[in-house]
Amino acid sequence: MSKTFSIGGIHPNDSKISANAAIEDFPVMDMAYISVSQHLGAPAEPVVAKGDKVKTGQLVAKASGFISANIHSSVSGTVSSIELLPDIFGNMVKHIVVKVEGDEWLETIDRSPDIIRETKLSSKEIIDKIAECGVVGLGGAAFPTHIKLSPPPGKKAEYLLVNGAECEPYLTSDYRIMVETPEQILIGVELMMRALGVDKAYFGIEENKPEAIKVMKKLTSASYGSIKIVPLKKRYPQGGEKQLIDAILKRQVPSMGLPIDVGVVVQNVGTALAVYEAVQKNKPLFEGIVTVTGKCMTEQRNFKLRVGANMNNVMFAIGGFPKDAVKLISGGPMMGKAVSRMEAASVKSTSAFLLLTEDETKRGEEGNCIRCAKCVDSCPMGLEPYLLNRLSRAGRLDDLEANMVHDCIECGSCMYSCPANIPLLDTIRLAKAQVIKIIRSRPKK
Repeated sequence: MSKTFSIGGIHPNDSKISANAAIEDFPVMDMAYISVSQHLGAPAEPVVAKGDKVKTGQLVAKASGFISANIHSSVSGTVSSIELLPDIFGNMVKHIVVKVEGDEWLETIDRSPDIIRETKLSSKEIIDKIAECGVVGLGGAAFPTHIKLSPPPGKKAEYLLVNGAECEPYLTSDYRIMVETPEQILIGVELMMRALGVDKAYFGIEENKPEAIKVMKKLTSASYGSIKIVPLKKRYPQGGEKQLIDAILKRQVPSMGLPIDVGVVVQNVGTALAVYEAVQKNKPLFEGIVTVTGKCMTEQRNFKLRVGANMNNVMFAIGGFPKDAVKLISGGPMMGKAVSRMEAASVKSTSAFLLLTEDETKRGEEGNCIRCAKCVDSCPMGLEPYLLNRLSRAGRLDDLEANMVHDCIECGSCMYSCPANIPLLDTIRLAKAQVIKIIRSRPKK
């Protein structure tokens, strides 16, 4: 029987129209625009200079703080500049710009198709290799993986949960790697289990991916007995960390808490593959699987895309910007964000580019709240979005904190459910940022 989380949630059309599009290599671009801010935490510090020659996989920026991650070149060529350039969302960020000359990889990277399961590395050595290769979480926040696999003193992991839900509509990159590279993913899961010192992992996959469930169950039953595949009901946001923990283990992460507070570490399926490649193949994280999709496209695609490809590169590869498309979203329709600049480039955590038509992006006229409580019923965190919206518009930050605005996971379920077309998430997101800033500014007890 499929499992699911306790409260809230919605059931949008999953629109997995690119599910049957096999992964294909994206053409190597002429220029790569490599951001030094591809992770949660401090930007990495460049270790190359203008005029330097670099190879594919070479370290170009080093982690510069406790929460930071190494950055590696996704191409080979010459560093043409290090400058501030806009990222996908319009923020000015330092980029290392490389003029591509061929495609010469570091000799230390194992590019053979051989699948390697055995390792003699200790827990610390696995974590060090993950840090060296710049692996970050590929489920959204891009939190450095080596930090997540190193619980703080006094905290101990009991279980590893692997997120294969991919509940966001349209996205199919996780599905394709589960179907096409299942064993590499499971080896990556085993490596993370070893790093954490846990002997049990649960792997959650939504039931709208029967082929992935079938493939993974067959492999785990034959060779990976410590990993259990858990079918999940199709329900958004099933892939949220707290929702996944609730669905599989029935444990509740406390307000302002982390999964490790209830003995759990959650990692995305894409992260598991990146861990395998880092530890067993010595391959840094400089490319990933990206869904390029939309109902206005004549052909759906799943690309293996290198970091630093700009949006013009991506549109050229699909035959140009579709004439009916008016908006390009990085991510899915629920939690993704509009791409503001076509010269902006992909990063490690890029999962999809969604093209939408005018009809698909048009918002209904905002009306008055009719107190229907649909937003309350849909909230997976048990919040009252209608109230948070009113408090936000009134600037009542103390009351917002008292009503747990900081627990909002910004999933958009409230706004999706609202019959009055009130932009609940827009106002709540702004209020949440203000409240969290206040909370973090207080002296620690």
